[in-house]
Amino acid sequence: MNKQFYPLMALFFFVAIFSVKAQETVSFTLEDIVERAKTQSPAALRADTRRENMYWGYRFHLSNYNPQLRLSGTVPSYRQEFSNVIQPDGTVEFREIRQNLMDLELGLQQEIAATGATISVNSSTNRFDNFLTGEGQPTTRWSGVPVNVRLYQPIFAFNPLKWDKMIEPLLYEESKRTFVEDMENISERVTNYFFNFLVAQVNLDIATKNLKNSEEILKIERGRYNIGTTYEDKLLQVELQVLQAKQDVAGARLDMESSSLVLKSFIGLNETINLSLELPGEIPEFEVNVDEALQYAFQNRSDATQFERERLQADESVAQARGQRFQMGLNASYGYNNAAFAFGEIFTDPNTQALVSLNFGVPVLDWGRNKARMSRAKANQKLINYEVDQAIINFEQEIFTMVKNFEMLRERLEITQLSDEVADKRYEIAFKRYQSGNVTITDLNIAQQEKDKNRREYVQSLRDFWTAYYELRKSTLYDFENRQLLYIPEEE
Repeated sequence: MNKQFYPLMALFFFVAIFSVKAQETVSFTLEDIVERAKTQSPAALRADTRRENMYWGYRFHLSNYNPQLRLSGTVPSYRQEFSNVIQPDGTVEFREIRQNLMDLELGLQQEIAATGATISVNSSTNRFDNFLTGEGQPTTRWSGVPVNVRLYQPIFAFNPLKWDKMIEPLLYEESKRTFVEDMENISERVTNYFFNFLVAQVNLDIATKNLKNSEEILKIERGRYNIGTTYEDKLLQVELQVLQAKQDVAGARLDMESSSLVLKSFIGLNETINLSLELPGEIPEFEVNVDEALQYAFQNRSDATQFERERLQADESVAQARGQRFQMGLNASYGYNNAAFAFGEIFTDPNTQALVSLNFGVPVLDWGRNKARMSRAKANQKLINYEVDQAIINFEQEIFTMVKNFEMLRERLEITQLSDEVADKRYEIAFKRYQSGNVTITDLNIAQQEKDKNRREYVQSLRDFWTAYYELRKSTLYDFENRQLLYIPEEE
């Protein structure tokens, strides 16, 4: 009996402890929620992954301007077949061949961004094996280029390396600023989820208090009805209020659970943890100047870099269309080559190898194709410049409106906070006067409705203020409260 009792008791305590832990309630402030969302939420992890992708894309771009050491070749290329061989008299004989050809080339190649040229230093070797010969013995021949220098220089052509050198750094800079904006956007989003939950929590608190007060009023009305100082219709009215208050509690609890799941899902929090959010108390005190906000926005935002990048890309399109009008390229190569029966002999007294060629292609009659291509590129360039100019105007207006709206929301918050305190105090006085019989139940209900209304307006004002606060940070990448940049460019 005792041997079975102790394991059951241990299991009971374990389940009890686990249940308490599973239902643990954790309290969070707005700052706690924002910090967790920016470090542990799936949205933050996605933003960090996008930043990493852009980083490696930029590193790939930089590698285009570094020398590349490449080894290429064919090892082996073996053939065993009957092949048609043209004889001196023009007839064809089918002869069996067994041959193997191997070639290797090692080259150091460098792109020249200023001119678009490619220069390389190379060394190569070839081996030919013929396994079926007239003498009956396999023969091997070697040929090779101990060293040569090659140059390819396009002339009047579009130079992608030159334009990439101007555009790719802007894209990378834009991505770094976008990452900081993504973090601030996460702050703004989680603030909305925070207040969705907080509003539901406040509504549940209001409904719970109203239910408690309604039940207290019902007790008072029943007492008055029993001594004949009130009427049955007032008693029934209060009973209906109690039933309605119970429905309000049930509805508020459902809303709170729903908003709690959304918030916990966004910040990556365990669903078994019960959240309790604290109403933001301290409001940051700082002044926001419109000119200062505009300065930081143009200095830090990815949009400013994007404006410059879009203009450059439009210029690039014009240059690309101009470079397609005709093609011309210079090929030059100088070095040494040789052929021998042994590998080592190809490096002995090699012959000079030189090659120079100038290739070109000019359309003689293209029926306006080049003109149309250039005209379209220039029209697109003009359109992009117009759009960027308009985007800059909209950008300035957005910042101006945001700053003015933020100042208005701060004033509104102070008013609603005072109204909430006054309405709450008025209800307490009305409730005490009702208990003493100096206030009717109708007046008490009006005081309760005003109390609830002002409480919700205060919470909504808090929501609007903090949402605007993080929106202002995102739009300027500047922390006006602590007077510091949210994005600091890296020193080159």
